Amino acid sequence: MQPWHRNAVVYQIYPRSFKDTNGDGIGDLAGIIKQLDYLNDGTETSLGIGALWLSPIYRSPMVDGGYDVLDHSAIDPRFGDLATFDQLVTEAHRRGIKVIMDFVANHTSHEHPWFLEARSSRDSPKRDWYIWRDPKSAGLPPNNWLSVFGGPAWTFDAKTRQYYLHSFFPEQPDLNWRNPEVEARMREVMRFWLDRGVDGFRVDAVLFVAKDSRFRDDPPNPSYRAGKDDPFLSLRHMYSLGGKEVTSLLEKWCEIVAAKDDGLLVSEVDLPLSELRSLYCACANHRHLPFNFNLMRLPWSASWYRTFIDHYEASLSPEDLPNYVLGNHDRPRVATRLGQSAARLSAMLLLTLRGLPFIYYGDELGMEDVMVPPDEVKDPWEFRIGRFGTGRDPARTPMQWDGSRWAGFSQVKPWLPLEVEYQKRNVAAESRDPHSFLTLYRTLIHVRNSSPALTIGTYRSLLPRSERNVLAFARECPAEKLLVVLNFSSHEEMVSLGYPKASVICTTGLDIPRGEVVDPRKLTLRPSEGYLLRIE
Repeated sequence: MQPWHRNAVVYQIYPRSFKDTNGDGIGDLAGIIKQLDYLNDGTETSLGIGALWLSPIYRSPMVDGGYDVLDHSAIDPRFGDLATFDQLVTEAHRRGIKVIMDFVANHTSHEHPWFLEARSSRDSPKRDWYIWRDPKSAGLPPNNWLSVFGGPAWTFDAKTRQYYLHSFFPEQPDLNWRNPEVEARMREVMRFWLDRGVDGFRVDAVLFVAKDSRFRDDPPNPSYRAGKDDPFLSLRHMYSLGGKEVTSLLEKWCEIVAAKDDGLLVSEVDLPLSELRSLYCACANHRHLPFNFNLMRLPWSASWYRTFIDHYEASLSPEDLPNYVLGNHDRPRVATRLGQSAARLSAMLLLTLRGLPFIYYGDELGMEDVMVPPDEVKDPWEFRIGRFGTGRDPARTPMQWDGSRWAGFSQVKPWLPLEVEYQKRNVAAESRDPHSFLTLYRTLIHVRNSSPALTIGTYRSLLPRSERNVLAFARECPAEKLLVVLNFSSHEEMVSLGYPKASVICTTGLDIPRGEVVDPRKLTLRPSEGYLLRIE
């Protein structure tokens, strides 16, 4: 029997924005439980997902949306408590839904008891649980390392007269993973949640856990464009992240996850294809896969996508599991980046490629970014860099369940504003529309779940690299052969594929009847149209 992650679809939930049940305008665990049937109730009227990934729900001051953890073994009261979490896991499993949690490995909150003790004195037993260095001459930071969120990665502690390292906000001090006590304590955290029924972890910011032990300066980035690029990119982060210890830590974490029959580890990395392979090799038990964000960076072009996908497939061993991500809580929404028509096409691509696809909540509705007014901004990153409209709030707005005043998310004003089009772009309205975004996602996921070609079949690219506008590939296994044909262009395209007869499973417009016979040797595609076909 195949492990669940070999044929599942993962749905990312940003808990603050999914469903509010206690009337505080913030989503909670009880709200997720209430909407589990939407995700999968065993029928084709539900979305049909096989796993959900929860962004952080640990107790936290919420400086960085919960990624500043105050207690690794407690649920933040905004979301509920451990009893409610246990109920969520039970109810999800009853519906065949696996549960993946965020494992925030690199740092804690500056209010965490570990850090409070560490900064109390240079002689504290936990001093070495974090990374401290003396100032350079004239009181300057120990080196030139930068914070992802702007400015130096070092903050001076006046009481103990040393700097501490923080790869993100100053309120998120980095743990020292070279300390065996830290490693042992964090292993206990993983086991705590696995014992409560969690099926795996998404490891946050995994490359940052390993820094250069000599604390050498990062070299300048010759490609950096001052005033245009993120200042973090002004350096090549050769020493501040991505050390060789990453792979050994991943291997140890995989061993912990493997204690669960079919546990999974997914690491958050943003790397080119040439560097992903080493992380696949980190775990001999094949319980780990590094996130593949590359499609989000590529130009919207069939030739670019085909080249990357073909090279990615060729780089993997038979045991490696590919994965694709088109949206998440840190990036603009798919429909905002690509437009509504291309976003529908990207859904067909995502859900027909080989491997493990990840869906960000609301993308199945075609939700778009929301321009959050300055007086309603919640993301501290935007406040601190002082540039309006550059934060992460626009992609984190409330899930749109219906057309009522607060979109069925809450009975009160939500923590972030709703999308302008929420009254037509919501679950209730799209469930009634046979051609909606949601109907397309449901159709594709249920086809995927029941198709051996899509879950275990091979991938084979069909058109030459000279074809710029149409991406076509076959998904094949002994029992079934399917074709996927996608027109990336904004005008009509004709392609010729070497099969005399095929039947339609679905199109991106959902306007051609299932089972209708077409001739792939002369197939005409409308602008931004995709076909999923069965070879007869």
